[in-house]
Amino acid sequence: MDAAPTPAAAPAHRTVPVPSRPKPGAKRLAVATMFASGLSNQTGAAIGSLAFPTLGPVGVVAVRQYVAAIALVAVGRPRLRTFTWRQWWPVLLLALVFAAMNLSLYSAIDRVGLGLAVTLEFLGPLSIALAASRRRVDACCAVIAAAGVVTLMRPKPSTDYFGMALGLLAAVCWASYILLNRTVGRRIPGAQGSAAAACLSALVFLPVGLVVAVRNPPTAGPLTYAVAAGVLSSAVPYLADLLTLRRVPAQTFGLFMSVNPVLAAVVGWIVLSQHLGWTDWAAIAAVVCANALSILTTRT
Repeated sequence: MDAAPTPAAAPAHRTVPVPSRPKPGAKRLAVATMFASGLSNQTGAAIGSLAFPTLGPVGVVAVRQYVAAIALVAVGRPRLRTFTWRQWWPVLLLALVFAAMNLSLYSAIDRVGLGLAVTLEFLGPLSIALAASRRRVDACCAVIAAAGVVTLMRPKPSTDYFGMALGLLAAVCWASYILLNRTVGRRIPGAQGSAAAACLSALVFLPVGLVVAVRNPPTAGPLTYAVAAGVLSSAVPYLADLLTLRRVPAQTFGLFMSVNPVLAAVVGWIVLSQHLGWTDWAAIAAVVCANALSILTTRT
């Protein structure tokens, strides 16, 4: 996913002033934009997985990184020559985490399916939000989320523990991504830091993409799927989130973002025919409810 962080741990450079009394029409537009952003993100991941047989997860992630770099540079317009070392080192770390997050997530999707992979990845921002709190209700939320994860990872004949481990690695990367984005947002104005990190991440994947293309030259179909994944899962959600955070409080934004695991499971079922049992749906619901409960009981 590159997925967008929850507001409990939202990057500093993406937080913008919100009107105290937004107009009803603006609120409806913001809700529609949030839904479109989440749906675009998960649909892009599903479409990208259609290219796995030809490009593999690594090849799809490489193309996605290229598209993300183009989109973020167009928005952020980083002035790289003005960066100091104090600004560069968190950008370098952010680039590595950005690459590892997408690679581990897409590899997990390839092995355990879209719904389970995104649910496991969602533990990253949820863990940061809960770890920063000392409230009893958040301790209960942590227990609920942990119960959901244990249920998802219960031993079964078809259990792919390596795939689940990749999903948890994506969660660690997403948590690191949020923390590094905070640092980058404080030290570099606007979206310049994120844009620079996206460029560096794309450069890391440039030789990877060349090797994949030489070993298994892609046809128009798989390449189109990979580009669509980059547009739908990187460019569209990022721009949509920038617009949304101008119209709704960060708390509302995070509450809506918590439905992403459900959207992922639904899209995986419709687009990829990845069916989940009732137990898996209950576990996903537990993780989503834990995040929603934590946000709803937080005082702004």
